[in-house]
Amino acid sequence: MGRKLNFIVLAVLVIISLSFASNYPELSSSIDKGDTAWMLVASAFVLLMTPGLSFFYGGMINKKNIISTMLQSFVALGVISVLWVVFGFSLAFGESFGGIIGNPLSYFNFKGVGSEPNADFAETIPFLLFALFQLKFAIITPALITGSMAGRIRFRSYILFMVLFSIFIYCPLAHMTWHPEGLFRNWGVLDFAGGTVVHMSAGFAALAGAVFLGKRSDSTIRNANVPYVILGTGLLWFGWFGFNAGSALGANEDAVIAFANTNIASATAMLTWIFYERMLDRKMSAVGACIGAVVGLVAITPAAGFVNIGQSMFIGFAASIVSNWAIHFQNKSDIDDTLDVFPSHGIGGITGMLLTAVFASGVGLIYGETSTFMYHLLALLITGLLAFFGSLALYKFVDVLLTMRVRPDQEERGLDISQHGEQA
Repeated sequence: MGRKLNFIVLAVLVIISLSFASNYPELSSSIDKGDTAWMLVASAFVLLMTPGLSFFYGGMINKKNIISTMLQSFVALGVISVLWVVFGFSLAFGESFGGIIGNPLSYFNFKGVGSEPNADFAETIPFLLFALFQLKFAIITPALITGSMAGRIRFRSYILFMVLFSIFIYCPLAHMTWHPEGLFRNWGVLDFAGGTVVHMSAGFAALAGAVFLGKRSDSTIRNANVPYVILGTGLLWFGWFGFNAGSALGANEDAVIAFANTNIASATAMLTWIFYERMLDRKMSAVGACIGAVVGLVAITPAAGFVNIGQSMFIGFAASIVSNWAIHFQNKSDIDDTLDVFPSHGIGGITGMLLTAVFASGVGLIYGETSTFMYHLLALLITGLLAFFGSLALYKFVDVLLTMRVRPDQEERGLDISQHGEQA
């Protein structure tokens, strides 16, 4: 079964590559060079976040699972890039079917995705650049999920799940939130850079994965390399400027506001985390500081272009406290979310999404507007149900085909050796 599947994958890649022979982007002189330059840089920033995530997760896991954990993030660069070009971008941004999903044939194999701007999405940059920028978001989302299942998931099974998750969960959420005819967007739901689409979907999918796979045989965590965690956090923080400020889709005022809010929210969350830990008579740890910083980045993501500096500080503060509570509560439960993905990204994303509806300029709750907040609650409910139960169904489907969890002896030896034949 495994060899046949590998052969099929290679054959599909060959067929796809041959189909691009006549698909060249057209030339255009109508683009804004400043916006295009910034978006090229921002796209590269966001891509760097996935290797950063691999260091962040790899440093926190046990030594025998470092390579496996890092590769689970890194391989998304390859898998999702190909999927996105073939029909993933079409599902997310193609002709809308009821505001839920795009037509997979709209931009099949990037047909029609060239250097001419598409006014429906970004008026001043090549449509191809917009598609590539959005690709980086699609890459990191399934990579985020892996932290909850680290140390016990089969690599091939994870790749299949990643593909299915992107098709049936990520792309519909991206379409509903960011497409001009998307359901959430038409409700007035605000998600500047992916709090709903990326972090909440990954958080709920991670929770479903932890529930489905069950506990590890040894559920203790011995951080393999704390400097890796610090390095990964630095790369994530750096890349997040592209993630949030790049979502302004140009070198403009919104990009500057998002850039500033991103930095101050993360800084506030990091400081809140370590001083709150000390207040509880715990050590001010490096790992804690890093988790706090990432939680702040997660929480400000949906609000980055809609709030001011003071509000972004409050969002970072609130998310840090709430996620800290969530981690300690989860650790007392039977849920084995290995690297606390749901408390960090799920709860952090929920906090940021709701506070976006509270503070968003002109339409937030503090301005007397209630409809935005109510629609955010409804979108939260839909996103949570789709991401959790949809992912649970996908885990079960993949498990029937390939088996999701490694054997007990493979888990004992470690996934680096049993899945990849390598050692850190």
